[in-house]
Amino acid sequence: MPNEADDPRRDDLLDRRSFVGIAALLPFMLARPSRGETAAQVGSVEDLKGQAFAEKDAVRRELDRTAALFVRDQVGTGADSRLTMRLGRDTTLKLGERARLTIDRYLVDAGGEINLGSGGMLFERPARSTPSKVQIRSTFGLIAVRGTRFFAGPSNDVFGVFVEQGRVTVSAAGKSVTVRAGQGTNIARPGAAPTAPAPWKEPRIRAALASVS
Repeated sequence: MPNEADDPRRDDLLDRRSFVGIAALLPFMLARPSRGETAAQVGSVEDLKGQAFAEKDAVRRELDRTAALFVRDQVGTGADSRLTMRLGRDTTLKLGERARLTIDRYLVDAGGEINLGSGGMLFERPARSTPSKVQIRSTFGLIAVRGTRFFAGPSNDVFGVFVEQGRVTVSAAGKSVTVRAGQGTNIARPGAAPTAPAPWKEPRIRAALASVS
């Protein structure tokens, strides 16, 4: 009488069951980001006035000076607060009060994608730094960064983008405009197109920069 353990049909059945089990788990294995990807540190806090936090995977942590920042962090500030972050080697982001910003993706010297949920932001990058592709997304539109210093956020009851140095391309509602140094553009509401670039007056520039400094 043959031994059950030596029955080739049993081995074939086990192989098929193993294959089915792996196939069922494969979509979940592929969908989950690697541990290295989710844990990637992309920057740190340089300065903080007031309160700020970072939230990731439903875990919230209070930020202080030198606190680490990671991919997929949602960073926020409190009332009367200001936050300065350094991403990579050269990029500095300043947030005003009650701001919300998510670091969707960031690679040192290669660029990344950042989502500005609310509040004002100042982007700064030295002119001598290595060019990189950075995109700032918001409910108002998309900002493709070519500039080295620009503001984006609430200004004069609209969403405004003002370029102090360099240039950026602002796209919304099927229209794109290139904003150069000394110019700004307005988006009246989500779904509206950006206005033609035009110089901002000095009081508006001062107010915008003061909101994030």
